[in-house]
Amino acid sequence: MVQASDFAFSGLHIPGNTSNAVGSRVTPVAVTQIPGLNTLGISMVRIDYAPWGINSLHTHPRATEILTVIEGSLEVGFVTSNPENRHITKIIKKGDVFVFPVGLIHYQRNIGYGNAVAIAALSSQNPGVITIANTIFGSKPDINTDLLAKAFQVDKSVVWQLQTKF
Repeated sequence: MVQASDFAFSGLHIPGNTSNAVGSRVTPVAVTQIPGLNTLGISMVRIDYAPWGINSLHTHPRATEILTVIEGSLEVGFVTSNPENRHITKIIKKGDVFVFPVGLIHYQRNIGYGNAVAIAALSSQNPGVITIANTIFGSKPDINTDLLAKAFQVDKSVVWQLQTKF
């Protein structure tokens, strides 16, 4: 039996705790939070940023994202696919909107001395998120150090150091 609570969420007015290594917090509103979103093809998030905080390089394998700045100013960007790998970037301010195409690696960074807030809509009830650094250097079990050192063209000691951080 479907109920009103299957279609509602409370809490987007509450700032997220940004006291972490990257200085941001994402509050999702997807099918896990609102079961009624199942099969509807939409979800959203609130993103809070501390001064100079980032929403680290990540991708959504199943969704395009459209982001609106509610407070502050953000540097936003994404990288196009191979072989061009073009970095598309822009500074956006309160009321501005930016789109991140499905599957492309993207980020946001608060470029202000105060907190920033953004709301984003995603074109899937289950967009998924792959945080690039966590995925590569924090996988369990670890990705082979020799492979990563060769892929990133760095010494294995650099890979080991990164793997200990994630």
